[in-house]
Amino acid sequence: MSAPPSPRLPGQIMTITLARTAANTGFRMVYPFLPVFARGMRVSLETVAYAITLRSLLGLATPLLGSLSDRWGRRRAMVGALLLFSLAFLMLSLWPTVEMFFLALLMVSASKLILDPTVHAYLGDRVAYGRRGLAIAITEFGWSGATLVGIPLMGWMIAMGDWTTPFPLLAAIAMVLALALALRLERDPVPSGTAPSLRANLRIVFRHRTAMAGVLTGLLFSLANEAVGVVYGVWLEADFSLQVAALGAATIVIGLAELLGEGLVARLVDRLGKRRAVLWGLAANSLTALLIPLIGRQLSGALIGLFLFFLTFEFTIVSMIPLMTEILPQARATTMAAFIMGLALGRALGAPLGPPLFTLGLLTNCLFAVGANLLALGVLRAYVPE
Repeated sequence: MSAPPSPRLPGQIMTITLARTAANTGFRMVYPFLPVFARGMRVSLETVAYAITLRSLLGLATPLLGSLSDRWGRRRAMVGALLLFSLAFLMLSLWPTVEMFFLALLMVSASKLILDPTVHAYLGDRVAYGRRGLAIAITEFGWSGATLVGIPLMGWMIAMGDWTTPFPLLAAIAMVLALALALRLERDPVPSGTAPSLRANLRIVFRHRTAMAGVLTGLLFSLANEAVGVVYGVWLEADFSLQVAALGAATIVIGLAELLGEGLVARLVDRLGKRRAVLWGLAANSLTALLIPLIGRQLSGALIGLFLFFLTFEFTIVSMIPLMTEILPQARATTMAAFIMGLALGRALGAPLGPPLFTLGLLTNCLFAVGANLLALGVLRAYVPE
């Protein structure tokens, strides 16, 4: 179901990984620097948070945006996504207003919603299923790389200049990477007029029981993660009186957990089998959720618990991606876009549920996460074969 491997593939994967690191840096940097951006634009935190909410709502359009490469071709979609990302930060660097900030956030989000499923579809096209977990795990280093390298670099640039200093650099990096992808990726002709339309591809995916079971599995374990992830900062601050700098150090712990989770997938998932890896990941994530309240009575135990929780979640989600790429090869990008939408819906549902659950204690959040994980495990076992 995949094209013969190209000798250029390792270089292509490295270029794609750099592209995803840049895209994830631009996407994730809003969270730690929220107060800085608000002060720079002379608006309230609530105003900037509203911009993030609008960006999150755009995730509902993932099946439309992410499926474009099934019609345009993979290379054109990836290059177009990076050019859109570059344009967003170029415009924001020239006109640093709150209105342009809102528009830039939407453009960056749209570029990521096009790029991510297209990358997964491209690797599904080019890498044999038995090695696909490794290839996808390597490109997923772009997620943890943004936390460990990209965002600290942006923070240093802001400290040396002002809140707009990183934007021209991000625009230039994305432009260079778009050119690199245009030169490195094989030509990928747009399908002929007889190929399924966007509407037909969406209909194929949303009527396919296994595909939708995969989407539901992703929604449920994303919901589980968000129910804990949205309150861990509040918990650390309330129980251990951590200040901003220390909370930043906790974020680095999570970045390292993500990095290790991606590394474990690269090493293990093709040997274990994708479905078995996801099942093990869900079970391990549930156990770590139960462990957090038990060992989290001291700060060291709390950080260890969070490290294990985010490690097992990252292992689960990265193991699930190659499994999803083989469910509907004729509509890979559309399938992956639907899966990413499921993840976004899980986060959207988990974020407002987390704080009310936390009023009853962190154990409540953790038990909720276990319940959602067990439902995901049941759906996966019943409806998603290897």
